[in-house]
Amino acid sequence: MSGFVEKPEPVQVPGLVHLHTGKVRDLYRNEAGDLVMVASDRISAYDWVLPTEIPDKGRVLTQLSLWWFDQLADLVPNHVLGTDLPAGAPEDWRGRTLVCRNLEMVPVECVARGYLTGSGLAEYRESRTVCGLALPEGLVDGSELPAPIFTPATKAEVGEHDENVSYEEVARKVGAEVAARLRQTTLAVYGRARDVARDRGIVLADTKFEFGFDGDDLIIADEVLTPDSSRFWPADVWHPGQAQPSFDKQFVRDWLTSDASGWDRASEQPPPALPQEIVDATRAKYVEAYERLTGLAWS
Repeated sequence: MSGFVEKPEPVQVPGLVHLHTGKVRDLYRNEAGDLVMVASDRISAYDWVLPTEIPDKGRVLTQLSLWWFDQLADLVPNHVLGTDLPAGAPEDWRGRTLVCRNLEMVPVECVARGYLTGSGLAEYRESRTVCGLALPEGLVDGSELPAPIFTPATKAEVGEHDENVSYEEVARKVGAEVAARLRQTTLAVYGRARDVARDRGIVLADTKFEFGFDGDDLIIADEVLTPDSSRFWPADVWHPGQAQPSFDKQFVRDWLTSDASGWDRASEQPPPALPQEIVDATRAKYVEAYERLTGLAWS
């Protein structure tokens, strides 16, 4: 089993139609036909959306995405139309809400990897490939790749895994021209973001993007280069051959799989609520990622 431990009821706002409740974001349509995306403080791990929220997480994701959109504007346009709070929306939505263009979304998670870890490492250990791309011998957990690679995945529903697929499968799904544009843009954005992060003492190991079309224009959408969509490692302690400390929900994952949680990941029971010290430590990591990347103080 997996999914929501406690699925929230959507907030009802005059003039907005609720479309979808995701792991973190709630999606609405306004009367102009634009999308209204609200980032909650929900957190997921091991395909479960947990019953405990991380205060300010949704605002950190939203504000960090906006900062990155500015850094990437010369490479790819984004979907943001505005950040004003919709009339009648709760005050808690302030700082976590984006009004966005309604795009024809590409049904592919566009993943760029510059370092070997996660599902890529698991495949490499079996076949010396990642998404069918051959890699050299001798790489270990955390190794920098000879060059960044495009390793797409199918987008999963809440409670299910994204599945890595080959570039050829993407080309069959969306067409050769679109697949080529996705790969080129994904690697260009990753390269820019990797260099920005490196200048701030952070390794961008991998990241995933979502794209959509507005006519013939390819637009980057959803969130970008946040701790939820990327693996950020502190550069000063990066050491290949071991799991790397990261600016994300690793505290949550580690606690859930520890004896302290009492939770059996292989069981059909949902995970328990998080203790306050894990909530506080996780919030601090998200804030630290924002502050180190942007150079701005979180408030």
